[in-house]
Amino acid sequence: MRKTFEELVAEANDVSVDGWDFSWLDGRALEERPPWGYQGAMAAKMAGASASLDLQTGGGEVLAGAGVVPPLAVATEAWPPNLPVATARLHPRGIAVVSDNDEPPLPFADNAFDLVTSRHPVKAWWSEIHRVLAPGGTYLSQQVGPASVFELVEFFLGPQPEHVRRGRHWDDAAADATAVGLEVLSLQTASLRTEFYDIGAVVYFLRKVIWMVPGFTVEAHAEKLRELHGIIERDGKFSATTTRLLIEARKP
Repeated sequence: MRKTFEELVAEANDVSVDGWDFSWLDGRALEERPPWGYQGAMAAKMAGASASLDLQTGGGEVLAGAGVVPPLAVATEAWPPNLPVATARLHPRGIAVVSDNDEPPLPFADNAFDLVTSRHPVKAWWSEIHRVLAPGGTYLSQQVGPASVFELVEFFLGPQPEHVRRGRHWDDAAADATAVGLEVLSLQTASLRTEFYDIGAVVYFLRKVIWMVPGFTVEAHAEKLRELHGIIERDGKFSATTTRLLIEARKP
């Protein structure tokens, strides 16, 4: 028996969104993955590093997948609910988790790390990345690109101005890295398919990825949620386009 709108929304509104594990969406949503395999690329860099820093680690899910960890390995996270999740997952691997508010300055000395990584940072503070990297050190990051999942964003918020749609553009990432003195070694981009198969998946996603629809709550957006539920019931899914970039840069 199919669940009702009320049941789907209540279920998704009650489940924990701590950490950065999206397995709750298995079978309820699909996100096409970039072709480059960030976790494998990150793990390969980790294996050759002596001191690493993972910025905005979430619950440590991606970092924990590295087979070899440098002798000195640190991760930062700002969202309080993620800190105990990341600590429990990463401390057994010898990775220290540091609470940080994701704004400059980073709580580390100059030239402290020969590898800095970050998957999906809310914002890349390029000058700080340059500062904490040792000469010859590498920054590797997979980031959200421009207008990612904006079909969903604009369903709730309406059409967004061009400067908002252009935010996180890969050309700007390369220019900002270069501007602080980093040498961009590679920049890859991808436009990928995302699909939501029930309204509960949408609620869970927007509760977890809180910057997509700022201030999202089931109560405040009940009318739009019910409208979107009707679209998914009619079409079997709601489709959007996800954009990603992979940047690797080096400090001379």
